[in-house]
Amino acid sequence: MDILHDKFDSIIFDLDGTLWDSTDTITDAWQTALSKAPYMNNEVMTRERVRSITGMTYDKIFEKLFPFLDDKQRAEVKHLCSVSELEILHKQGGTLYPELTQTLEYLGEKYKLYIVSNCQSGYIELFMDLYDMHGHFLAHQCFGTKGNPKADNIKDIVNDHNLKNPVYVGDTMGDYDSATKAGVPFIFASYGFGEVENGQVATIDDFAQLRAIL
Repeated sequence: MDILHDKFDSIIFDLDGTLWDSTDTITDAWQTALSKAPYMNNEVMTRERVRSITGMTYDKIFEKLFPFLDDKQRAEVKHLCSVSELEILHKQGGTLYPELTQTLEYLGEKYKLYIVSNCQSGYIELFMDLYDMHGHFLAHQCFGTKGNPKADNIKDIVNDHNLKNPVYVGDTMGDYDSATKAGVPFIFASYGFGEVENGQVATIDDFAQLRAIL
């Protein structure tokens, strides 16, 4: 296991596949949303389809899932899904990864903690509201705020908070690419949704391993 003690001053986290798994809830929410659009009656949303787009920007998700829709239909489906997603997540939540809170408490004593995700506006806030996470994170940024790619949002957090030696923790190749473009080292969360073969400064097989390496 790679030991990275005293190498960083801050940690920026991805959300889905890194801090929690909301796949089942989002699958239910999007299926509910699709039932409200007559032209989507034959579409079945599955856990596998949701996992296949995890980490993509909200716009790109619906381009990939529904390439047969015209722009107006796709915009309507995206809106229906976004509303349903937040409504149902508020009721059902997601699954936190084991020892998440304890590990964040430990890390927060040594590092400044942040979240950057490609999600819609309100999604990170909902996660923090549901599980009383506001005290752990100093700030967050997402695609829904400005419509910017993740690399730019990572740079914003770094620049806005004057971070000198940040590290990004994520679970997909898209996370790795974004961190690299932002000039931030990357820790790969292998328990998440994607694969990263090389380039990371460390790999963790569960969230609690961050306590050992950082």
